[in-house]
Amino acid sequence: MSTNPRRSFLKQASVLGAAGLTTPWALNLASMGVASAQSSGTTDYKALVCLFLGGGNDAHNTVVANDEASWYYYSVARDPNAAIVANGGTAVPGVVSTALKRSDMLPITVKDTGGFNADRNFKVFALHPQLKRIRDMYVAGKAAVIANVGPLITPTNKIDLYDLSFPLPTNLMSHNDQQSMWQSFGAEGSVAGWGGLMMDSLMSRNTVSTFSSIGINSGPVWLSGKQVMPYQLSTSGMNRMAGEGTTYGSAAVFQAVRKIAATPTIQDTLAQDYTKTVQRALSVESTLLSALPSAMQAPWGTPGAASSATDPLLKYTDPNTGLSTLNPLALQLQLVARMIATRDASGIGAKRQVFMVTLNGFDTHDSLLTVHGDLMARLDHAVAYFYDTLSKMPGGQDLRSNVTSFTASDFGRALNNNGDGTDHGWGGHHFVFGGSVKGGDMYGRFPDFSPFDQGSYFSANLLTNGVLLPSQSVDQVVYTLGKWMDVPETALTGAGGTPGIAPNIGNFDVSTRNLGFMA
Repeated sequence: MSTNPRRSFLKQASVLGAAGLTTPWALNLASMGVASAQSSGTTDYKALVCLFLGGGNDAHNTVVANDEASWYYYSVARDPNAAIVANGGTAVPGVVSTALKRSDMLPITVKDTGGFNADRNFKVFALHPQLKRIRDMYVAGKAAVIANVGPLITPTNKIDLYDLSFPLPTNLMSHNDQQSMWQSFGAEGSVAGWGGLMMDSLMSRNTVSTFSSIGINSGPVWLSGKQVMPYQLSTSGMNRMAGEGTTYGSAAVFQAVRKIAATPTIQDTLAQDYTKTVQRALSVESTLLSALPSAMQAPWGTPGAASSATDPLLKYTDPNTGLSTLNPLALQLQLVARMIATRDASGIGAKRQVFMVTLNGFDTHDSLLTVHGDLMARLDHAVAYFYDTLSKMPGGQDLRSNVTSFTASDFGRALNNNGDGTDHGWGGHHFVFGGSVKGGDMYGRFPDFSPFDQGSYFSANLLTNGVLLPSQSVDQVVYTLGKWMDVPETALTGAGGTPGIAPNIGNFDVSTRNLGFMA
């Protein structure tokens, strides 16, 4: 062996740095280095798709309690001037209503099935006016609401918050930390998320690990495991290593890669490993290029469309302008559907996968009604497009029961109006979609709406300014989805003192760990 193989390897690898190697290629290259798994011979397929709503979705305007008492307190908090004027006062200048119009709301019903998941407090509910397709999916039993969910270490009530030693999630209401908390149960800087950790436990079902965890336009921590690393794809085109004599359009990088791959010595083990990784990267790229179907063919695209940007299937109607516009979330989900279509291709062989797409713009400190309305319209169109596409996959396959999508976000937002928007919160309401969802119902306890004074509420789940204290934990959502994905119980709960994928689930009663929204 050479006296310093690490130094020799780094010396060769430094050529790539000088040639301007870009990060996405390096991340995908790292994912190639994960050892291939052996197929278990199973014929089933399941996938999770995380729809991350970046910025903190305003759950109070997404799912609304629509009974008389709840609507009154919602309206007073969101449109304070209306209550002031109604009582003979003078409207406060500069305060714009953040309340939706009750006549525009989309009513939904919940099932009276008894037990933990049926505690509705005798309320009636409605969805945001732009969620028409999602409401239709809900009515058809293909979508469900998970009420008031957020990061918790253990079940928590208002009294617990007065105990300074009581365990709480790190840095509540911080964007970066709470995005990470939702995805990994740790603050910013965490290196493994629960989507990737699920795939760690399910790798034996896939022929190779490379396409187990896939990020569209980014690779958030949710996709990373201890063994599995996310494979990144872009809606603007594949992050290709090889080309017509170039790598990322650079002949210099191309030559550097080829030189390193061609000249390692038999003694230089690190260089040998690097060569194998490069060769595998080229092989996988070739596999994907041959297997990935065109975006301009049915069912994911419109045959004859000039491009995705002009494809009517990918356009939604902006409620603020009335214009038909490309929906970036639908474009991401189109790529997810195309990737799912490759699952049985030679060199891919995926039986379990996780995907992540992102819709940003939810940090609505101002212009809530217009900004949030547009985002709800995008979400509604994209979810319906994706669900419909899954019903018409190649070979006449209907994969709607094989793929479950769900929303997640940094946090919910406060109920109280800040002038023209709403501020950071904690808990929020979320959706889950798919043919295997026990839809047409709400899971978990929806918060009580109640009188308030000086920003403080009497409700058990409304904190100052109407911030939601979660009654369901992210751990419970993870546990429920994990059971559907066939993740082993010990992987979810932990064993021998080692935390599981849902690290806090042991703090919740066994009867409430599975929220019951999956068939």
